[in-house]
Amino acid sequence: MSLYSMQKFLYHLNREPQVLERFRNDKEALLKDYDLTDEERTAILEGDIGKLYVLGCNGQLLMHFAPLLGVPWADYIEAMREGVRKYGPVRAGVYTMTTTMDEKVAGV
Repeated sequence: MSLYSMQKFLYHLNREPQVLERFRNDKEALLKDYDLTDEERTAILEGDIGKLYVLGCNGQLLMHFAPLLGVPWADYIEAMREGVRKYGPVRAGVYTMTTTMDEKVAGV
């Protein structure tokens, strides 16, 4: 259920001005409203796009979170790649990796 809560938070952040305002004013208090693991909470507070991606966060949600943090598009894409290098394969969600890091997918 935690992955759902993390993505629900990002969805609300992207869509609801009052959530964005609370995020800007008191991130920790806002995050208490969501059933997050300590690892998820820390990744959000630190703006660790790569970690959020590895934890299973949907890229469509992350691509709106990144500019909020001041992360340009190219850096956002690289942050996801770096997350996999640093934290290992995507653990959950639609991007879960079913291959090892050195295996090619579809010949690529």
